[in-house]
Amino acid sequence: MAKPISGTTLASTMQQAVMTGPGRIEFREVAVPPVGPGQLRVKIHRIGICGSDIHVFHGKHPYTSFPVVQGHEVSGTVEGVGAEVLGFALGDRVTIMPQVVCGSCYPCRTGRDHICDQLKVMGFQTTGTASESFVVDAAKCLAFPESMSYEEGAMIEPLAVAVHALGRLDAVAGRKIAVYGAGPIGNLVAQAARGLGAEKVLITDMSEHRLMLARDCGIDCAVNPGTEDVAAAIVRCFGPDRADAALECVGAQATMAQAIANARKGSDIVVVGVFGERPVVDLGLVQDRELRLIGTLMYTREDYRVSIGLITARRVSLAPLMSAHYPFARYLEAYQFIERNRDKSMKVFIDF
Repeated sequence: MAKPISGTTLASTMQQAVMTGPGRIEFREVAVPPVGPGQLRVKIHRIGICGSDIHVFHGKHPYTSFPVVQGHEVSGTVEGVGAEVLGFALGDRVTIMPQVVCGSCYPCRTGRDHICDQLKVMGFQTTGTASESFVVDAAKCLAFPESMSYEEGAMIEPLAVAVHALGRLDAVAGRKIAVYGAGPIGNLVAQAARGLGAEKVLITDMSEHRLMLARDCGIDCAVNPGTEDVAAAIVRCFGPDRADAALECVGAQATMAQAIANARKGSDIVVVGVFGERPVVDLGLVQDRELRLIGTLMYTREDYRVSIGLITARRVSLAPLMSAHYPFARYLEAYQFIERNRDKSMKVFIDF
């Protein structure tokens, strides 16, 4: 049975934000869900909006249909604990891993359930956290310390994307890393690389604002391909041996081509960006230079733990990426703000 916070009477209904179609959000009164065995009820405090959410907002996400309840970058506090749950207490600050997996396919059976054959993601193929409270399996939750803000807690998820992408390399510490794209994920990839001990990090973007933010976050070399030759910048930053590895974080033809063209022979390229259109890849160069193109998807529980450690140790700087806050009742305005500030908006939060 769920255990409400002492002295608090939980309402029987709550507000839930439902995206009913492109550019449309409705608020509905729904029942507060009961807490079953092995579950937690989380009072939601912050939700971060990411690029994939924007694709849904435009009606262009290939794997999401309407209506949908969004919200997968999230932080909150435990307000109900189900039977058989260990390791969580009322009032704990938590974040939620949004994968819903089958548990029986080959990836699930071999410890790689983040690439489950039947993978669903909260906020896309199944209900997300955009409601005042959310009931979820305790196994999907991780606690974070009170020294971390709710904003930082909601950014554990995108940081885990970066940590997992870097984990696809043989090593990060002591290496020279090139990052193509300085949006939220690219910035976090660059910062995580530095936080995990990379010798030097270069980041590229066409937006001077995003490059300025990267510099504010301590990235060694921030390069605008519109004003400086990328190949020359790589040599300037890393020396004639260039980068040990590159990570493409845009999902665009131009940056994928740059990553391949400027890769040192025998080096790795991790494909982090989500491609809306199929890129043309010069496989001749990939073959001739013995490059390795490596895919990356989402994250594991360990990636979350590493991310929490990077934040608590202050080895990443998240405050410069926090662009704006909107209360839950003004959810739609948050998307409109992002639309008006495409190059300058990094992370926008919904506050409860």
